[in-house]
This record gives sequence, C-alpha cells and structure tokens, in this order.
Amino acid sequence: MRDVLQQVERRTTALALWCAAAMLAVAALIGLYQILSRFVFEQPAELSEVSIRFALIWMVFLGIPMAFREGAMVSVDLLYRKAGPRLRRVLDGIILIAGLILMVTIVWFGFDYAWRARFQTISGLESFSMTWAYLAMPVGGVFSIIALFAHWFDPRRHELEVAQ
Repeated sequence: MRDVLQQVERRTTALALWCAAAMLAVAALIGLYQILSRFVFEQPAELSEVSIRFALIWMVFLGIPMAFREGAMVSVDLLYRKAGPRLRRVLDGIILIAGLILMVTIVWFGFDYAWRARFQTISGLESFSMTWAYLAMPVGGVFSIIALFAHWFDPRRHELEVAQ
C-alpha cells in the first residue's frame, strides 16, 4: 500500500509541479504581451491582466503539493530540531492533521464555489466560466492531500537539513 501511494504521489506531484511551471511561463508570456501591447503598440490588451491573475492562482494551488511533500509548508523548525524521534513523529502527525483539515476545507469549498459560479463569466474573458478559476482550489487540494499522506509515510525535510 505504501509503495503504491508513493508511486501515485510521485506522478501526481510531478504533474502538478509541471503544470505550475507551465502556468508561471504562461503568466510571464502574457505579461510580456501586455507590456508590448500597451507601451509599444499603444493598444492595451483587455484580457491580459485577468489571464495573468488566473494563471498565477493555478500556479500557486498546483505548487502547494510539492511544498507539502518536501515538508516545507507547515513545520515548527526549532521544536522539530530539538525533538527526539518520538516527538518528531507526533509533530508529523499534528502537521498531517492540520494540513488535512486545511486541504479538505479548500477542496470542499472550492468545489462549492466552482459549482455556484458555473453560470458566471470572467470579466474580460466573457467566453470563460468562473468555474475554471475556482477549480484551482479543489484540484490543488486533492494533489496536496496525496502529498500529505506521502510525506507522512516517507518524511522529507530537505530545507530543515540544509538550514543553518
């Protein structure tokens, strides 16, 4: 069971991270387009600002699973450094529970927001539903839940190990 979870997590977190990087690239390219259209061509683009905003929202929610997986999101570093192996495992459990509560809440309300906004269009992008913006929350939340469980079974603390 643990090995299957690790394989699934490796793939889902890699996919989420790849998509987050793609969203960063999209936001940068749209930003460049916005600058060129406004200052070079003197024809400001209407859709660029809202497109950048939504690309960055997706980037953040798809980047969170990697932070959870690496143990870089929720930790009390000083206490973790001073604790013995048993207390560290207790801290890992507290972090798991807190992260799960947060992510389940985000998934629940993210789906609710996406469902409620299915008839609402995005200002500046009238052909797109707001559902696409709100879906970043539950999608990123589901990937994060998988990463949280993987971190519980195989803790990684790279940032804590290299911290000075």
